[in-house]
Amino acid sequence: MPNTIAGQAPPAPESLRPWFTGVRAFSPAGRPEETLVHLPAAATKVVLRMRADGRRDVLAVGPRVRASYHAGKQGFSCVELWLAPGAVRPLLGVAATELVGRAITLPALPGAAASRLAAALHRLDARDPLPELTETLPASLPAVDPVRTALLRAGVDALSVHPDRAPARVHEVAGELAVSERQLRNLFADGVGVSPKHYARIDRVRTIITRAPTTPWSQLAAATGYYDQSHMTTDFRALMGVPPRAYFTDRLPARSSCGARLG
Repeated sequence: MPNTIAGQAPPAPESLRPWFTGVRAFSPAGRPEETLVHLPAAATKVVLRMRADGRRDVLAVGPRVRASYHAGKQGFSCVELWLAPGAVRPLLGVAATELVGRAITLPALPGAAASRLAAALHRLDARDPLPELTETLPASLPAVDPVRTALLRAGVDALSVHPDRAPARVHEVAGELAVSERQLRNLFADGVGVSPKHYARIDRVRTIITRAPTTPWSQLAAATGYYDQSHMTTDFRALMGVPPRAYFTDRLPARSSCGARLG
């Protein structure tokens, strides 16, 4: 199975959950001759990147709407914080849709909150970042709008694949939340960065990659809300660049030099 470096981060500690859904520390493991896969991700991340020579930078990495493939990298490590739906504008000063496909240093973003967050992350002990993140970071972070955020997170949950149910349709989610489909699209553009439909597509494809080694294709298509296996294959190819069978047998697209556009 291909080597991915954009898997879901472990759940964030309770004290960080108003702003973040996941936190992880990792070192990309891959020799230059290997291919690393950046999976599509409907989330914005704040990444502390630490090089072997001691240099550090803090980046906002926006949602990735399609997979990208790159040569293996060594010589640096990262602490990655996945922003919760609705937390991008309070923390980074911009709508999530402005960050799609981009990587920007936090000090280049507007507002004081991004600069404070960058300063706090620069000081982290990379060997054990959680104590400082959970004990001191929350006091420096701005509040999020509880009503708007709750609405958005309910929409994200309804459009996600769960072990016991397939995702709901966009019109069903809008009706359940008592908003129009246009309002739902605007909520997602600002707070997630992609449309509700594209969010659901990304979540389904990521679920396929997680479950495919142990689940028959037809079962997987039904569990992730596709009409049939052909529909699943078409969607997978659109986001991953190759159909599922090619992906899982390492017949991957050509590698590119960079996953996110800087600036």
